[in-house]
Amino acid sequence: MFSPSSKFQRQIESKKEERRWWLFYATDFQSMMYPCFIFCRILGILPYKINASSFETSKSYNIPSTIIMCFFCFCALITICMENIYGWFFENVHKIEINSFYIFGSFIMIVTFVLSSPRIRLLQIILQISSRLPSESYQQLSMLIHAKDIFGFSFLIIQSSLCYDPKCSIVLYLSTVYMILLVFVMDMLYINCVCVLKACFKTINDDLANLLITNNKSHSVMWIYHEQRNHLLLMELNDLKKRHLIVSDIVQRLNIIFSPQLLATIAVSFIEVTFELYFNMVEWKNGLYINLAKQIHHTYILTYITYYFVKIVLIAWACETGKNQARKISTTIHDVLNSINDEQIKYELHLFSLQIMHCDNTFSAKGLSLNATLVRAVSDKPFIIIV
Repeated sequence: MFSPSSKFQRQIESKKEERRWWLFYATDFQSMMYPCFIFCRILGILPYKINASSFETSKSYNIPSTIIMCFFCFCALITICMENIYGWFFENVHKIEINSFYIFGSFIMIVTFVLSSPRIRLLQIILQISSRLPSESYQQLSMLIHAKDIFGFSFLIIQSSLCYDPKCSIVLYLSTVYMILLVFVMDMLYINCVCVLKACFKTINDDLANLLITNNKSHSVMWIYHEQRNHLLLMELNDLKKRHLIVSDIVQRLNIIFSPQLLATIAVSFIEVTFELYFNMVEWKNGLYINLAKQIHHTYILTYITYYFVKIVLIAWACETGKNQARKISTTIHDVLNSINDEQIKYELHLFSLQIMHCDNTFSAKGLSLNATLVRAVSDKPFIIIV
């Protein structure tokens, strides 16, 4: 009797579920991170089942993930040993670059595997705190996050397939491609987390600014409701303080978990850009000679260098804007202080201001600030070293 209506209800729910996973149109944390999670699943670095509100351990995913990571780590270590002992694969002039690439890449793979559980717990906390974000924030973030994840992963796949040399060992080729993709996905996962935390800081700042608007409108209310209005404001203010403290704690956890990977990524990017510029631009003709024409003909090298530079720019941009968004909360607090006369509310705002002063919301890697200064260092130092 009720089967048509129930069937119709299931169709509506299925349509909502399909809409939930549309590209460039996210409605929650999972739909926004969906492309990145898919790539992590392909590479075997997400051995968990993703449910509506949690990540659950799965043996069916965990065993293949462990096998994949161990296999490619073993291949990378064998490549390093064979190259340094026998010099099988590359010329002597490229040994420093190749060794750096495989050593740091292997380090990132090992760290990714070892820190899998802390990273998932961090994602679980971000999922919970980001549930307070409005749907508009997810939609705006998904445009950038989906585009960079899909375009970057596709670009690396196409570039790797075009530069494949049949003379090269297939195992060496696959291990190299896997390492490049894993480093890219982990860097994009970090950028995505920073963007979500930035949106959380923005929401806290907007809600705090709404307190000012609410207070100004309440001046026209009768004095009988004064105590009730202040009680509501205090409740909202305490909730904002708790949310800010949680997000600040997540920032510190993010710095701890991703610091080893980020330091290795920055080192690889700097070394690769420096050596590729040196090998493809510098010639010796009765002294140092910069051959720009030679570089133009090497399209692969140009895209290779551009890829590393753009990735560092994205990391620095996300971290810099996230830090600035966190700092805006302090300015908003002082704006609210100047417009409120109630002493109890002022006292709570002063406590909130002290809390912000004691929370270091700088995105960093073991003390190395990830900001515009980092981009300038990566872009300037290679040319200084070459010259």
